[in-house]
Amino acid sequence: MKILILEDEIPAYQKLMGCLQAFFTEGITHDWARSIIDGKQLLNDKTYDFILSDIQLLDGISFDLFDSISIDTPIIFCSAHDDYLFQAFNTNGIAYILKPYTQTDFNKAIEKYQALFKQGDYNSLNHSTIDALKSALKEENTIYKKRFVIKRTKGIQLLNASDISIVEASGDFCIATDNQGKRHTISQNISSIYSQLNPKRYFKINRSEVVHIDCIENIESHFKNRLLITMKGLKETVMTSSSTTSEFRKWLEQ
Repeated sequence: MKILILEDEIPAYQKLMGCLQAFFTEGITHDWARSIIDGKQLLNDKTYDFILSDIQLLDGISFDLFDSISIDTPIIFCSAHDDYLFQAFNTNGIAYILKPYTQTDFNKAIEKYQALFKQGDYNSLNHSTIDALKSALKEENTIYKKRFVIKRTKGIQLLNASDISIVEASGDFCIATDNQGKRHTISQNISSIYSQLNPKRYFKINRSEVVHIDCIENIESHFKNRLLITMKGLKETVMTSSSTTSEFRKWLEQ
């Protein structure tokens, strides 16, 4: 079996080799490239049973390499990205191993995708899939607020944005309710907070409330083209304005 490894970091390459040698009892041969240029040269000259590829190489991203060469070789990505790109991998059925991984993680990934390849269920990368992965990578690299500093009488507390269920305006301040129902005062107005949050995960349903998609428990139709929303950690329901309902529905289906 011949394998191509695309990995710019030497320790990561060495770990992959260790995992490969532990998994395959039969002899394997491999080539190793750390850049798009070297990888392209190898792929033009040789064929491989499968490819293990990092996302970031010395001279760019591996997606650009696979976009420039038409290959049917199965690719297993080894990535530390775990948000948008992770979702894009799942959505497009792309094989991946999430860093940091163990030998067990590696074995499961190889076994799973070996089965897919043998059954013919593996779809080679095409331009539209690569474009989707590039878009997800660009989205992930955009910096959004990960936590807020909450000032209290006994000091400060850190509130992770991912734990916020809803943010409600309260004059020049806001009240953020977390998914456990605890309320936190943030010394910013609603517009300022909303501009710092990831628009794929948070939506401003009316002039004074922002909801987190992962904390929506139930949605019901209401009069005048409005929706009643039940949020995790909040006893009362909240409501979209008639002007935001249409965009909110589209946002839910992204």
